[in-house]
Parts: sequence; C-alpha cells; structure tokens
Amino acid sequence: MDFAAARRKMVASQVRTTEVTDPVVVETMGTVPRELFVPAAAQGFAYIDEDIAIAKDRYMMEPAVLARLLQLADLQATDNVLVVGAGTGYAAAALAPLVRTVTALESDPALAEHARKALAQVAPSVAVVTGDLKSGWPANSPYDVILVDGAVGAIPASLKPQLADGGRLVCIVREGPVGRATLVTRAGDSYGSRQEFDAMTPLLPGFEKQAKFVF
Repeated sequence: MDFAAARRKMVASQVRTTEVTDPVVVETMGTVPRELFVPAAAQGFAYIDEDIAIAKDRYMMEPAVLARLLQLADLQATDNVLVVGAGTGYAAAALAPLVRTVTALESDPALAEHARKALAQVAPSVAVVTGDLKSGWPANSPYDVILVDGAVGAIPASLKPQLADGGRLVCIVREGPVGRATLVTRAGDSYGSRQEFDAMTPLLPGFEKQAKFVF
C-alpha cells in the first residue's frame, strides 16, 4: 500500500474539508506516518475517516477530529504539552514537531510500549509515561496544553490545576450520543470553557459521567 499517497488523500479529503486552516496542523497531519500507530492487522485502514480500534474499548481518534482539536489548542512552539490517554502515541507524534515538550500518559502498559516503539522512529523526544489517566502527570506540570485523546463524560477536576496560567485543555465531552469539542482555559485560579464542534469520539474507559442519585 502507498501510505504516503493515502496520507495526502487524508489531508485533502478529511482535514482540509473540516475547517482546519492552521498550516502547521495541516503539515503535521500530512507528515506523521499514521500506519506506525495502528495494530499491524489494521495498517490498511490507517487513513480512513473513522476511529480505529487499538485495544479493547480503546480507539485512535479519527484524523479530522484530532486535527480540529490541535487547531483549537492554539499551539505555540514554546508549549509544554500533556496527552492524556495517549494510546499508541499518534497524537503525541503529531504534536511533537509543533511544541517544546510532549508527555504522553497511558494507563495500558501494552499500548504504552507500542507508543514507545513507534515514537522512537518519528518523535523520540516524546516522554511516554504510564499511570492513572484521571490523575494526569503532575511531575511535568504545569502544562500549556492538555489534550485528552478520547471522549470524557466530564473533565476530571484533577487535570485543570495542572494547566499553566493561560493554559488550554482540549477534549471531547460526551454526555450523550454526540460529543462536543471543548476548550478549557485557565486565567489565574479561574477557568473558562466553550464548546466548538460535534464529534462521535468513543469514551475513554473510566471517564464515563457518574450518575447523580436523587433521594
């Protein structure tokens, strides 16, 4: 399979057609070899406009949604970035050439090992760490950007304090059948948020919104 041609087609038909206009985001989506970050049996599907299963209940985010989240994050070359739920490392690889540092946090040891091996080929500067996703990774904070690589029922309160002043957190918040891309910004001890676009991104396991009981 001609992966380079498939990558060019992905950018032309999926990324550019979904309001992604930031040239650095377009360039990184057209450069990172997505096929390295999917299971070997799924390499032929690496560039489809769907979320790709990478483990039980875990998915690689579809290209257009990831590209729009990267654009929403307003990335700067000096940014320190955390990827929560990094999976096999594709989002971290897309971020690496655009920012100063990337920490890729993953809870599944097998996925983390896949990420280390794939990132060693294209983005060796990324630090892959293993731990509880909801806890974030305070050791490398504060972060200018936190990207949650999957949908959440609600944004964990533990992640917000790890943002730097002026920092941005981007994720898909999904309380029902359709999620909403959400940008959280920090200004001192205050946080603001706004929603941008719809996405069907699957929920990260453990990030489902807890039911409220009424007595």
